[in-house]
Amino acid sequence: MMLRQAEIEVKPIEPLSETDSLQEADSYEIQKINIDAKCAEGMKIVGKKIGLTSKPMQDMFGVNTPDFGYLLDTMISKNGEFKSDTLLQPRVEAEIAFVLKEDLMGPEVTVEAVLEATDYVVASFEIVDSRIRDWKIKIADTIADNASSGRYVLASKRVDPKQTDLRAIEMSLYKNDVLVNSGEGSAALGHPAYCVAWLANKMSTYGVPLKKGEVVLSGALSAAVPAAKGDTFKATFSELGTVTATFV
Repeated sequence: MMLRQAEIEVKPIEPLSETDSLQEADSYEIQKINIDAKCAEGMKIVGKKIGLTSKPMQDMFGVNTPDFGYLLDTMISKNGEFKSDTLLQPRVEAEIAFVLKEDLMGPEVTVEAVLEATDYVVASFEIVDSRIRDWKIKIADTIADNASSGRYVLASKRVDPKQTDLRAIEMSLYKNDVLVNSGEGSAALGHPAYCVAWLANKMSTYGVPLKKGEVVLSGALSAAVPAAKGDTFKATFSELGTVTATFV
């Protein structure tokens, strides 16, 4: 429960991987213990997120597969405003979010099945945050830490994913009105819907479906950008419009 305490106290801890030899299954078990504890406190699971969807990030961790975490109702901001004193070391990622109209359960979910099961897609910001000091994490640490989940916000414009090529969507990310990076839909494992298919198939090994009405954050389209109190962010997506975030 050290990760949970770190989050409550807004004080980072040393990497779990420095003291424990954690395998993937161990890390996901730690993740689920903390999620179950939060749900017991009254929080609700409203979606899932996929991490490590880009080749550079996978290379950094020495892995060839993404990871996943859970989204809780306490993580979403309706207006894109985030309280800095509740976060440890936040970073901003621009992503395409899927909202499902049907359940998805692996192990044989395809891109086509994801598109059929999706009600709409929207532009989004995921605010990743690590309870591990200075982001000195290995794959075991980030999985145990709920895939370094923090907060998120969804844009208002809703788009039918079958009416646009998600791979070709272009994104530009601005910090305090300065362009800091850009990317496109194909940066997320070649296709954002492929990321969602991977998630459905991976979570089926734990007996967990993606559920109707849930939000799925499909992975960053560019590098994460550090955020601090007073910073404002805007990402513009072709087809999907604009999403904003402010740290107060």
